Amino acid sequence: MPRTPQMIEKGLTLVDAINEGLAQEMERDARVVCLGEDVGLNGGVFRVTEGLQKRFGSDRVVDTPLSESGIMGAAIGLAMGGMRPIPEIQFEGFMGPAHDQLVNHAARFRNRTRGEITVPLTVRVPWGGGIHAPEFHSDSPEAIYIHNPGMKVVCPATPADAKGLLISAIRDPDPVLFFEPKRVYRSYREQVPEEEYTIPLGKAKVVQEGTDLTIITWGAQLFQCLEALDQLPEDASVELIDLRTLNPLDHDTIATSVEKTGRCVVVQEAPKTCSLGSEISAIIQERCFLNLKAPVQRVAGFDTIMPYAKLELDYLPDAKRIAEAVVQTLGY
Repeated sequence: MPRTPQMIEKGLTLVDAINEGLAQEMERDARVVCLGEDVGLNGGVFRVTEGLQKRFGSDRVVDTPLSESGIMGAAIGLAMGGMRPIPEIQFEGFMGPAHDQLVNHAARFRNRTRGEITVPLTVRVPWGGGIHAPEFHSDSPEAIYIHNPGMKVVCPATPADAKGLLISAIRDPDPVLFFEPKRVYRSYREQVPEEEYTIPLGKAKVVQEGTDLTIITWGAQLFQCLEALDQLPEDASVELIDLRTLNPLDHDTIATSVEKTGRCVVVQEAPKTCSLGSEISAIIQERCFLNLKAPVQRVAGFDTIMPYAKLELDYLPDAKRIAEAVVQTLGY
């Protein structure tokens, strides 16, 4: 979609930035195609692909049947045939039927063929809670896919990062799972360069520098962390890291920060057990043990099914829970 005066003045939303990144890559590379349920005529359930079918035609923006396994299988075939497909799975909870195709085939073909065949596809998935959606529409399953070698996992928090990371994902020679935090889709605007640009996969961003404690997060929780910073004592110097890419993980940025601060709080939407937060805690223990002044704290969703709308915001970490964990860790 072309930029409107409001976009120019107030900046782009996450939806705007992803749409622009898709359009620019489709314009640049005729191999790029989008496919998924309602991505064409309706522009997707969140209107992220709005206008793309009208601009590029129904052979490049394809409305598919309601079959996640079929969408993923078709995308893998297209990628193996030289295309750059971008399948959309409408909600993260619908990834189950596509799991076999993604994990057992897309992620393994490079290894299976000793590098003869690669599968350059970018799987777009609305991700996470906070919008009062029904069951299977609000989960944070990133740990499931990070655990499987052969694919990259990306989760941007801001529009500018989303556009640059998406373009990098589309150009990557291997499968990339691109989680889009739906809570941020239209809740935040920022200025985004209009020209195409890339942000390297595997590189975290230090959002705020500090010396007393490190907060590590990703996705929509970045904004709860920023809100929590305003609730801390004025003399607390906190470093805030947005991972952006979850696999490969930026071990060096994590270790460098915690070696400096000696304290860390990891914030995530997902349940705590066997999560990415658990892995980050292990990395810090392995690389920063002699620098630690307090145990690593994890602020996470609870080890239960994501509740329905009435309790959803009680499940997700908020600024109060994050600030309390930071104060407790600072005072250890």
